[in-house]
Amino acid sequence: MASSGEEWSPDTLAFMDLAIQQAKLALDSLEVPVGCVILEDGKVIAAGRNRTTETRNATRHAEMEAIDVLLDQWQKNGLSQSEIAEKFSKCCLYVTCEPCIMCAAALSILGIKEVYYGCANEKFGGCGSILSLHLSDSKMLNSGDVLGRKGFKCTGGVMASEAVSLFRSFYEQGNPNGMCCECIIRAGFQEEKRHMVDEMAISMTQSKCKSIFQFVSSFSIVFELHYLYIIYQ
Repeated sequence: MASSGEEWSPDTLAFMDLAIQQAKLALDSLEVPVGCVILEDGKVIAAGRNRTTETRNATRHAEMEAIDVLLDQWQKNGLSQSEIAEKFSKCCLYVTCEPCIMCAAALSILGIKEVYYGCANEKFGGCGSILSLHLSDSKMLNSGDVLGRKGFKCTGGVMASEAVSLFRSFYEQGNPNGMCCECIIRAGFQEEKRHMVDEMAISMTQSKCKSIFQFVSSFSIVFELHYLYIIYQ
């Protein structure tokens, strides 16, 4: 994994700058400032930003938003699951912050080719900071999971200082929308909050999944919430 001091190509910086612009849109909307773009054959085919507060849905991270755009588009175009998987295997993601455990699991399941991220996610990172779901030899990937997770190449530190600056701006202005799931976890669960998260997770997994992505979201968020409860209780 690359360090923040590495020299980046002009294309790498340009694509990450597009992700930064998405993160700024999230900040303007009073969301945690994370943004991303997805490329196929060197061209941007989808973009996303955090929309968890706006949608009241804890799974609507930037990566999930961008992935959902592609799934909707490809399914409308009549692509089969195998054809969609093949297209994802040719895609690269640029995201301003290391994908969390939920998003890293989703990217692995969907078979993304490569991920570039800005700053590390030391509390919730799924690409090396907490878990290493991007590694093909990860125990998590070789545990008999029926979803057939795959490893993907991952490089961090691209425009990390810019990404950190956006986070600093967000937390300095305070969170006008109250505590999000991550804030609750960081603050430490009280018993009633733990039951609230359990009920939300159960409800999500029991809901009807209308697409591969919705299944991935439900599966991954349950895993993340319970894992984080264990390590932060």
